[in-house]
Amino acid sequence: MPTTYSPAVARRLTRILFVAQCLSSAALIANIQVNPIMGARLSGHVELAGVAGTLLLIGAAISAHVSGRFMQRYGRRLGLSIGFLVGTVGMLLSGLGVALSSFALFLIGVALLGAARGAADQSRYAAADTMPPAQRARAISMIVFASTVGAIAGPWLASSRGNLLGGLTATPQAGPMWIGALLFGLAGIMIFFWLRPDPLALSHSLASADPGAPAANLPARTVGAILRLPAARLALAAMVIGQAVMVLVMSVTSLHMDAHHHGGDEISLVFMAHTIGMYGLSLANGAVIDRLGRKPAIMIGALLLVAGGLLAPVSLMTAWLALALFLIGLGWNLCYVAGSTLLSDILAPNERSSIQGSIELIVNLTSASCNLLSGVILANLGYTTLGELGAALSLLPLAVLAWQALRGQRAPLDDAQPRGA
Repeated sequence: MPTTYSPAVARRLTRILFVAQCLSSAALIANIQVNPIMGARLSGHVELAGVAGTLLLIGAAISAHVSGRFMQRYGRRLGLSIGFLVGTVGMLLSGLGVALSSFALFLIGVALLGAARGAADQSRYAAADTMPPAQRARAISMIVFASTVGAIAGPWLASSRGNLLGGLTATPQAGPMWIGALLFGLAGIMIFFWLRPDPLALSHSLASADPGAPAANLPARTVGAILRLPAARLALAAMVIGQAVMVLVMSVTSLHMDAHHHGGDEISLVFMAHTIGMYGLSLANGAVIDRLGRKPAIMIGALLLVAGGLLAPVSLMTAWLALALFLIGLGWNLCYVAGSTLLSDILAPNERSSIQGSIELIVNLTSASCNLLSGVILANLGYTTLGELGAALSLLPLAVLAWQALRGQRAPLDDAQPRGA
């Protein structure tokens, strides 16, 4: 029986996705905070501290592609539920690795956490499935905003006061993994029992009622065919470049500050500003993207990334670095949400999840690569060059927009053209 679109149902599904994302985000951030410490301690080598973080990003990249295809066939509800279940198992295994002093078991758990993250990242697309184009960016931005809860709750769960389950074994450091398993399990239960009707089914109902939507009765297109569309290339450029610049600069700023004798409080202040830029204004950004359109939002986001990249190396003042990292976070959010929304706009329901998963593979591999490269660039070329490189990369989405304009590809700002048009 076909699913009929209802605004009330759409809002309920988005709220469920939001709560599940809050839970999983808090669990992941708590785990990410202790991963380098546990990696160095369990391996006995400081140089292996970053292995867990890189493995998590690679796991997320592979999982994004696989889970996208799975969800296209079996639906968002089942795909997300399994993703959160995998996260639960990953948390338990990484906790056991810490408790048993097993580096290998710890890494297996972290790899599964990466797989869970790759699936959980599809939640924003699931929220987009439930909404018409005019409200799609706001739905995506709401799921992105859920990471604000994780950014607050995650560090607390990893602290001595918030480590509620640290006493379950003789190794208190495993506490964030135990609570993480509980949070992932709760998120999976919520999604499996309450995410009904499936958001993908709702997207079919919306597409059939919208004459301007991509046709769902034609064969699903390949990734290559999608990327021949100007709007798809712009969406990819916005998400990939936004992620690359954010990771390049953010991942080594604390090291840069520490090398210049900044204290922990100053570093925390800068990263608080960065987190506010990334997530805190997400709801407002979603409304702006829906009102202005996807292309103008990507343009503003890219300009903010340029500004942040150029400003970051100019001064060692804490307030200056906080401003620069805030601008980079805000620019990332606009590029990420607007790019995700633009991609959703141009995809038909019968191809949406699989294509989005393939694009997420590219975005996550970019993140993993930049996470590794940032330290190399800092060590060999310095923080100034790193910031300038970030600013230069940020010009790419602007170049794509300019090139499309020069070629006369002046589609409507939202680029939601019917297939075959």
